[in-house]
Amino acid sequence: MGIIVGAMALFVVLSVFTGLKDFSLSFTNDIDPDLKVSSTLGKYFFISPEQEKEIATIEGVAFYSKIIEERVLFTFNGKQEVTLLKGVDSNFNTVSNFKKKLYNGEWLKPDTYQVVVGYGIAQKFSMGLLDFNNSFEVFVPKPGKGTIENPAEAFNETDVFPVGIYAISEDLDSKYVFADLGLAQELLEYKTNQFSGIELKLKHDADEKAVIGKLKAIFKNKITIKNKEQLNEALYKMLNTENIAVYLIFTLVIIVALFNLIGALIMMILDKKGNLKTLFNLGTEIKDLRKIFLLQGTLLSVFGGIIGLLLGIVVVLLQQQYQFIMITPTLAYPVVFTVENVGIVMATIVTLGFIASLIASSRVSKKLLN
Repeated sequence: MGIIVGAMALFVVLSVFTGLKDFSLSFTNDIDPDLKVSSTLGKYFFISPEQEKEIATIEGVAFYSKIIEERVLFTFNGKQEVTLLKGVDSNFNTVSNFKKKLYNGEWLKPDTYQVVVGYGIAQKFSMGLLDFNNSFEVFVPKPGKGTIENPAEAFNETDVFPVGIYAISEDLDSKYVFADLGLAQELLEYKTNQFSGIELKLKHDADEKAVIGKLKAIFKNKITIKNKEQLNEALYKMLNTENIAVYLIFTLVIIVALFNLIGALIMMILDKKGNLKTLFNLGTEIKDLRKIFLLQGTLLSVFGGIIGLLLGIVVVLLQQQYQFIMITPTLAYPVVFTVENVGIVMATIVTLGFIASLIASSRVSKKLLN
């Protein structure tokens, strides 16, 4: 019973944390590109028409989008906020799903002064859409050297018009203001072939390493390329650390339960001492007597683990199907059934059960029988 409960608890908890991991990553997986290219030498790099043609012909690349990202100052109705201006081209929504995350309004049109802001930014500014009474201004420092003599001439500035509000998560909702790529180039005084990055969407059967190798060859290794996991390195590390910590805690619970197995086997050895002595006198070796209890303990672990796993799988599948446990009235506790978790639980139970049985069976000795 101890092994059954331990195996069931370990599987259910691992399934819950797999569900929470997928739920946490869903916010970034939906909007992050499969690959993001940036310069290793500075904030921007140049892309020639020949390089664009080569990118389009790379096997495995479905779509790509050129972007510009820069921290700038936004003002609205006396309030100020420094955040990222992200200039995007017309291909951006084929690479990312930001358009599907619109909370209100519509996506910006190319070659306009329209912008799409995050829900967090809209809240900070107490701003609505298409507010023509209050101007939404963007200020970008002019590139150059030397001292600033006239502060009014130190910035490129223009009025922009919010036409959409996106909502994803608390952090992301305050991160970006999306604008047309041409407007971003104009404000930053970039050339038409000057960008801060390229975002790519890969085909389902694409070889990521091969695509990365070809991109580095096109740009002569002067670029940095990151995939989804590398773009959210801190988040992935946190989730993986939590998963390992929970696994170790519940493995400790199973170890405590297996002390019962050791105790039960030792009690059985003492109870069957007379029978063991008879077998020993008939010529059975000590190692063969130990194998009896090693086999019994291992079988208890295996069958206990299988029964616990089956019960755990039933609990997980019922939660997936019928959503018995809720976090909020509209959000069920996320659980995910994976074969990997089944393997982890079974391997843990069998390994620890074998070790526990080995410890208990070692009590059979000549000294005990004599």
